[in-house]
This record gives sequence, structure tokens and C-alpha cells, in this order.
Amino acid sequence: MSAAEPRFAPYVGQQSEPLTVDVERGHIRRFCEAIGDTNPIYVDEAAARAAGHARIPAPPTFAVALRPKDSRAGIDLDWRKLLHGEQELSFARPIYAGDRLTLVQRIAEARVKETKAGIMDVMVLETVATDQGGARVFSARSTVLVRR
Repeated sequence: MSAAEPRFAPYVGQQSEPLTVDVERGHIRRFCEAIGDTNPIYVDEAAARAAGHARIPAPPTFAVALRPKDSRAGIDLDWRKLLHGEQELSFARPIYAGDRLTLVQRIAEARVKETKAGIMDVMVLETVATDQGGARVFSARSTVLVRR
């Protein structure tokens, strides 16, 4: 393989099996404790309703705690050489306690990047979360780099 060839290009489009998760109030509360967020809307129904929510919402970054099955399954990766590069979240609506979300991840992109540390393979993973009715709740885009 030449340095210009993206090692993971053959896997672009590979998708994980769907994973359905129930968003629980306790999970939201523990997440808020872990990040030090004391906003009462994340733990108290009355505070959530007073802020205009029908139910307890999750903080936006809670989305990263909802892990899909890995679209990289079956790919020979040296996990010791994998670096997390970027993370983006896009919301159609807030995540709420009581939601049942289905998560699917796919490999969206593969390219090569030359850095001061050498050549790295770049893989972009996209996760889409849909609700019980099939509507998109959020999408996540994660960029990982793998040193050669």
C-alpha cells in the first residue's frame, strides 16, 4: 500500500447492526454527576417542565454516552495506535428520559493525513440515533486517526 492510499477505504459504507437503548433518568443523573452539571432540569421533573420540557432532558454531551455497536467490527486495527481526533454532535431535538433510541454507526469516510508524527489513516464514523417513530434525534460524527 502506498502512503497516499487510505487503508480503510474498502470499509467506507460499512455499517453496524442497530442497537436500541432506553434512556433512563438514573443514567442522565449519573452522567450529570460525572461532569459536574448541577442544572436541576436534568434531575427534577418540575424544573424540566418549568424550563419548557415535557420530560427530563439529557445534557447535549450525554449523546456520547450512548454507544452504538462498532461499525469497525472485523477490521484489523491496532488499538494502541488509534487516536480520537474530533467529535461533532447535531440535534433534531433534545434527548429525553424515557426515549427509546436506535443507534446505527457507519464508516463515512477514509483518507490519509500527513502529520509531523508521520502518516496517519483517518476514519470518520457517523452515528445516527432515531426515536421510536423513526425520527432522527441526533447524529454524531467522530474522526479517528490511526498511526501507521
